[in-house]
Amino acid sequence: MTAQQSSRPSGGQPAPSTGTSLPPGAQIVVRDEEWLVKNVTRTDHDGDRIEAVGISEFVRDQEAVFFTGLERTRDGAPGIELMDPAKTTLISDDSPNFRRSRLFLEAILRKTPLPQSERGLALADSFLLDPLPYQQRPAQLALSGRNLRPRMLIADVVGLGKTLEIGLTLAELIRRGRGERILVVTPQHVLEQFQHELWTRFAIPLIRLDSSGIERIQREIPAGRNPFTFFKRVIVSIDTLKNTDQYKHHLEHIRWDALVIDESHNLINRGSLRNQLAQLLAPQTDALILASATPHNGNARSFAELIALLDPAAIRDPERYSAEDIKHLFIRRTKVSAEVREKMSGQWADRGPSESVHCPATPAEEKIFDELAQVWLPAEGRSVSDVPLFPYTLLKSFLSSHAALSSTVETRIKTLEKKNDPHATGAELAALQRLRELTADLTAQDSGKFTALVEQLKAIGVGPRSETRVVVFSERVQTLEWLRSAVPAALGFKGKALEEAARVMHGGLSDEQQMQCIEDFGLADAPVRILFTGDVASEGVNLHRQCHQLIHYDVPWSLIRIEQRNGRIDRYGQVHKPQFRALILTSEVDGAKDDRTVAERLLEREDEAHRSLGTAEAVSGLYRAEAEEKSLIQDLLKGRTVDESLQHTADEAGGADDFLAGFFAQVDDVSAEPAVAAPASDGSSATPPKAHVPRLFTTTREFVDEAVREVIPDAQQSLGMDRDPENGLISFKPPADLVHRLKALPPDYRREQRLSERLLVTLNRKLADRALVRARESGTSSWPEISLLTDLHPVVEWLTDKVLVKLGRQEAPVITADVDAPVYLVQGIYSNALGRPTVVKWMAVTGEHVTDDMVGTLREAGIGPTMANPLQSHDADGLRAGIPAALEAAEAFLSRHSSEWDKALLAPIEEYRQHPGRGHAAGTGPNESRGMDRLGGSYRRAPRPAEHTTPTARHPRTTSRRPETLPRALEPLRPLTRPPLDTRPRITERHDREAQRRGRPTTRRPA
Repeated sequence: MTAQQSSRPSGGQPAPSTGTSLPPGAQIVVRDEEWLVKNVTRTDHDGDRIEAVGISEFVRDQEAVFFTGLERTRDGAPGIELMDPAKTTLISDDSPNFRRSRLFLEAILRKTPLPQSERGLALADSFLLDPLPYQQRPAQLALSGRNLRPRMLIADVVGLGKTLEIGLTLAELIRRGRGERILVVTPQHVLEQFQHELWTRFAIPLIRLDSSGIERIQREIPAGRNPFTFFKRVIVSIDTLKNTDQYKHHLEHIRWDALVIDESHNLINRGSLRNQLAQLLAPQTDALILASATPHNGNARSFAELIALLDPAAIRDPERYSAEDIKHLFIRRTKVSAEVREKMSGQWADRGPSESVHCPATPAEEKIFDELAQVWLPAEGRSVSDVPLFPYTLLKSFLSSHAALSSTVETRIKTLEKKNDPHATGAELAALQRLRELTADLTAQDSGKFTALVEQLKAIGVGPRSETRVVVFSERVQTLEWLRSAVPAALGFKGKALEEAARVMHGGLSDEQQMQCIEDFGLADAPVRILFTGDVASEGVNLHRQCHQLIHYDVPWSLIRIEQRNGRIDRYGQVHKPQFRALILTSEVDGAKDDRTVAERLLEREDEAHRSLGTAEAVSGLYRAEAEEKSLIQDLLKGRTVDESLQHTADEAGGADDFLAGFFAQVDDVSAEPAVAAPASDGSSATPPKAHVPRLFTTTREFVDEAVREVIPDAQQSLGMDRDPENGLISFKPPADLVHRLKALPPDYRREQRLSERLLVTLNRKLADRALVRARESGTSSWPEISLLTDLHPVVEWLTDKVLVKLGRQEAPVITADVDAPVYLVQGIYSNALGRPTVVKWMAVTGEHVTDDMVGTLREAGIGPTMANPLQSHDADGLRAGIPAALEAAEAFLSRHSSEWDKALLAPIEEYRQHPGRGHAAGTGPNESRGMDRLGGSYRRAPRPAEHTTPTARHPRTTSRRPETLPRALEPLRPLTRPPLDTRPRITERHDREAQRRGRPTTRRPA
């Protein structure tokens, strides 16, 4: 606290009209109703914007927004009132084992966001996933303080679980009060997959919105309202949002706590709609997580622009920079990284080799090979086409299928006929006409690849009486549609199965159609056995749940694209060895460029790079699939081989090599700082440090069990609650206030599982995992019927809030315990300008003695589930008279230690500012300057309001100013008191017998 403080007001204290003084978890009185503060943001003109939920009876569970600059009473006084700790009323707790008080303290501990100074992970072990250190590393980096805001690029290669890493990071931000409003932007085909993973594994609900959904919201809300304020956590397709003309006005006027952009390499092209969207959104969020397995396109400036979204001051010269400049912003691992390889043993089967299946061309195909070799791609002389690259377009189409070749020929004929210049186009049109005639009557029997595909599918085991599944990739939509119509019959599927056995997915399908294809293929009971897909499924899509077989019907002329395809089944969670096959069409025609010329060699190079480097994307030095293919074709025109072309492009990349070698360093190299622990010297992974989270209840299970007994004592009758003691399943009908909260869950999930009628939850991770597996094996829905009660689950949050409102306004219980003098429990908070805690101290005050180990003090005093409640009366007036002295002692303790806490929090800021080009916050660009201002705040002390639901009295408002020469990482502490522990006479044998007669556990205090 400050050396000078204002006098204590006689009543409640109004919230200041400027500055943020209401951290999340605080309670306020507005319009004579009590509200719990959920989030606070500063506005330019209307003071603080306070998002709150009602806790008094009339407004319970109702959400509202108040502005400190607008809310006024009838006489013009500020209309938002903070509680005065001097007015706290102390009451007795007559619950068994002081259950009400213990639950109340636990609820306060849970509702208080973890402070910025807490760098450890608090929730990593509580979710439905394996506790893998490498997947926890991004969350650790986000909290490490190496960057002023939690902003980073997760650049792990395909298959390592970037979605899970994002979920862990978001969960930790939510626990710190920095994830109330979340926007996730992904490609359209992974929307449901991403939404599904975050809910089923982390209990983080996202509402999926498309353009029609946004329009529906706009029809339902008052005119002029921002539709993006309707839901707090949203997932939207990037193709929906990129229409900035339609949504720009709304997006410019809304802030997010956290923004996630998946497959962020699509943002690189300056001036594109996706790039404009990213430039619009990046300044509007505190936390920013970009994810991409291929974030670099080979152009240093383009990559610098991507990094600038995270930190505009990170790179001074976009043409020349090093991995050292951005080490605080990115993290990257491959499957061969030591940390990954060690933990993946037995959990991720090693992939098999890419098998080349040679398919001899049929006589009809040999005629086309001959035509292409003689007319379009002659070894000597000029091609019939005056467009150098078009003959290779024809070749690639033919190597895909006769259907694709026919489509390419027809398109080219139409293009040339529109020119209406027979002299210039006559020879090429004649050659195209010959190709049209050669392809006109071809059938499946004339395709060497088709015959080989059917043979391979039968060898794999795909058929009418088999559960085996396979993914078949092709670049051409015409090939996919043709295969879909011909393959099932060739495999013996008949009747209804003939229509259901195969599905086709490509970019021409709608969002819903693509997501339905992916969901059906991942459900074990679904009839689909073959997924024919284009490269739309090569990015971000999980196809490994029921499948470990992949066939390249045609091979993309890009190492990156081959790797992306393989990554659909070669990824974290794959329990079978992934098997890859590629159909290689071969020809006996002299000079024919069959699949052995390019495709087969690319498959070999991708396999070699994967096994030695863990990724193939840096082999060519181009880092983009399109650039790789274009460069390869140009080199083929010059007579180079595949190997010569790859070497040539790598040499051409030149100076980029040194930088990329640093950029693509593994986690072992970039995590050496203590804040982000590196793998141990013996090669084993050092587990990220865990957060110190004060708890009175050992587990969430204990808290939930006790909370249900306290707040819903008749749960079996009122909610029809049924609890299975063997497997831990809890089933009940949710009451109206809980149903209201469940509206934040995905609508498909709520509807399919009929959550408003019956909820099935559990604290047993094995049971929840089995439910998730069963859902994948279901033929109807991938949503599990049982959800895991994590600390973030709406049911746990609902119970926590129910506990908080058990006490009246400004009431605090008194506990009789094994102490020699009254002990007051005090919470002290430093918070920044956004009201987010930077330091939280839980103190126990006895006279002038103060310790910040409140939980330890409670345990020493015997506070626990086995303690007895003797139901003794207390000298409430005497205890209340001691509150001011306890507050003063707590303030003195905070004042003595504030400088050391300041140093710890200022260290990352000073380190950041030492970087060349950053210097003062004003020199970092508008985005980072804003972030530093939020971190430092206005260097103002402000009170935390009293909460009627906490056993507390709080200190009145005090203000002071400090020199504003440096951004401060925290604001001074705002103390509040918790329920005092009273000293009472020793429990006698008579007291024990009385407690036993009432059915309560007993304890005996030592003499």
